[in-house]
Amino acid sequence: MENEMMNRMPLIGDAAPAFKAKTTQGDINFPEDYKGRWVILFSHPADFTPVCTTEFMAFASMSDEFKALNTDLVGLSVDSLYAHIAWLRRIQEIEYKGMKNVEVTFPLIEDITMEVAKKYGMIQPNQSNTQAVRAVFVIDPNGVIRTMLYYPLSTGRNFDEIKRIILALQKADKDGVATPADWRPGDDVIVPTAGSCGVAKERMASQTDDQYCLDWFMCLKKDK
Repeated sequence: MENEMMNRMPLIGDAAPAFKAKTTQGDINFPEDYKGRWVILFSHPADFTPVCTTEFMAFASMSDEFKALNTDLVGLSVDSLYAHIAWLRRIQEIEYKGMKNVEVTFPLIEDITMEVAKKYGMIQPNQSNTQAVRAVFVIDPNGVIRTMLYYPLSTGRNFDEIKRIILALQKADKDGVATPADWRPGDDVIVPTAGSCGVAKERMASQTDDQYCLDWFMCLKKDK
């Protein structure tokens, strides 16, 4: 039972499990140190592996884009701090898809004991007992988990989608709307479903160029 609890995945809407850890950028107290900022906490199976190398190059190349969205990156694997440092130095010597001289400046957590990985359900025995899966947690400025993505060891992540998730969550929080399938900034957004027959009827009867309904339950508006 204790082992099951240690490997339990936290749920969307839960407070992000707290921990203190050593990283390649010094000690962190998570999520306390990140109050007021969005965080992408992600795990990778192991240092010096090819898929993970491409992912770290992608994240590092996009770090300024995430910073512009008030979003910090925090990586994790069960390797040692020394292995992390050696691997990140080696990454700077690799050129891939136009990315070269890539410096990873965000923290990479040392988690040899797997304490953090187990708190976040990153160790999944049917994949590996000794490596974390490719997990992604999007955590909001209040320290609440808003999105979770889990990938198998063999599949690299889609970083454009991870950025899109941040944009969509920030849009929803700011304007009290929802975002439709494949939404991108500038696309129309969905307004909350009518809570009464009267409101639904009024919306259907008073459509404008800026707000329109495809049916009583599905109304959209222009993203300004």
